[in-house]
Amino acid sequence: MPDLTELIANAPWREAVTYRETWPHEYVMSTSHHQRELLAAICERFRRGEGVPGRFFSMENTYLFVGGYKYWLMTHYEKIDPCFDQDNYAINRAPLYRDRRDFVIQGGDTGKAEDYPSRPARRT
Repeated sequence: MPDLTELIANAPWREAVTYRETWPHEYVMSTSHHQRELLAAICERFRRGEGVPGRFFSMENTYLFVGGYKYWLMTHYEKIDPCFDQDNYAINRAPLYRDRRDFVIQGGDTGKAEDYPSRPARRT
């Protein structure tokens, strides 16, 4: 399998229309964009414990930090078998703009560096 960073670099990332103005990010689809290997590599990283639990407002998720981006899936990685699953999963990414371990989304936090709240949230 190619290196994760190679898979990321070669993926046809697209701007997400959803949350364009409030939480800008990009995505690729596992089957329609032929990114099954990328999905498998990300799921493997999560299974090895490299994911960081976080919240997007009230939604719990797991995030992977690679280079200057955070990556996440909308379906929990334990429910995905990238080798056999024919479903089309979104692989999302957004640029990092603060300490990658302090991943707490709070009111006024839009994902844009210029909108980062002046008082960072405390992790509970």
